[in-house]
Amino acid sequence: MPTAADDLTLIKTSLLNAIAVGVKMLTLLGLNKILAVYVGPAGYAALGQFQNAMQMISTLASGAINTGVTKYTAEYHEDEAQQRAVWKTAGTIALVGSVLLSLLVFVFRAELAHWFLSDVNLAPVFGWFAATLVLFVFNTLLLAILNGKKDIQRYVVANIAGSVFSLLVTSAMVVQWGLLGALVGFAVYQSLAFFVTLALCVKTPWFRLSHLFGRMDKMLAKNLAKYTAMALTTAAAAPLCHILIRNHLGHNLGWEAAGYWEAMWRLSAAYLMLASTTLSVYYLPRLSELKTSAEIRQEIIQGYRIILPVAIVSALIVYLLRHFIIETLFSLAFLPMESLFVWQLVGDVLKIAAWLFAFVMLGKSMTVTYIVTEISFSIGFYFLVTILVGRLGLVGVSIAYAINYLIYLLVVAILLNKFIKNN
Repeated sequence: MPTAADDLTLIKTSLLNAIAVGVKMLTLLGLNKILAVYVGPAGYAALGQFQNAMQMISTLASGAINTGVTKYTAEYHEDEAQQRAVWKTAGTIALVGSVLLSLLVFVFRAELAHWFLSDVNLAPVFGWFAATLVLFVFNTLLLAILNGKKDIQRYVVANIAGSVFSLLVTSAMVVQWGLLGALVGFAVYQSLAFFVTLALCVKTPWFRLSHLFGRMDKMLAKNLAKYTAMALTTAAAAPLCHILIRNHLGHNLGWEAAGYWEAMWRLSAAYLMLASTTLSVYYLPRLSELKTSAEIRQEIIQGYRIILPVAIVSALIVYLLRHFIIETLFSLAFLPMESLFVWQLVGDVLKIAAWLFAFVMLGKSMTVTYIVTEISFSIGFYFLVTILVGRLGLVGVSIAYAINYLIYLLVVAILLNKFIKNN
């Protein structure tokens, strides 16, 4: 049974995380306004394509081990030597992977610009990303360690720094150079935040540069590989799905329609940030510590009592303020996105409900189950979009989203219930 102390821990984590999320939401919404004014709906679609490309490349460059680093750092909380072995293995993988990917991205920057952005003139954007990729990867690695160590205060400060850099760097560049400036800003801001994260980690008793590089532990590398498979699946399946959806909307309804959907998606990400990041910051380390089925079941119930109501209330507020949000946070050019709100918000609540189960799969290394569901439902989302957009127009994309997450929630609930009964 969860104790009062457990409730207080989750609430404390949520409140501390809320500070970082609040800053991130404000900076994200402010940045969205600037982007809406300077790049418009079609520019939004291009930014979405580039961010998905960054997500895939950076995850591949890191070896996709950050989720595993958080898990094993938390799991070995009483064994510092084992924690250091995890960090050395992960850091070495990240260094080799990021250097190799940096070279490949730089060499093929024109091809990447053509494939993702349909404009080889934007190749310098990928050049900037390649130049700073190593810093990008190590920033996320250090954040994963802070998360696993449950050093929430430093984790919060580091995330706030990233948010501030995103606003300052990208805003300045988009005002000066329009879409090109926005893309370059997105490419480099998280790499700049690395220096703040590093400064915070240097002050901790556990940090030494020598703990991040060295001989790899074969068994730990094998264990991390389970998370590599899961993270690479997420990093490939969801972004590729979104790229294909934007292309479908762009080719069939126009790139402005793709921009409306991208704006709606960014709004969802902003207001659900508190719920989704609390899952990452609290739930993944916590689930990694739990041993019995009863403990796992009670932790899920606790999450539903605290996190899901937040998501529901947030969705209702966003719906009621939809006109104000579009005019204030975007511009009048984005008014057609209003048709997306109802079903998008329904899908958002279903997504959070499903993620409470999906994080158990991550925390308990349910590798095959996680990979199969991620791939299946990414494919399913795209095909639902192609069917419903053809029949219903733009609103079909948000209806497809809600239907997909309803089915996903039911499937992962059944699979997880079976896992808990058998363990």
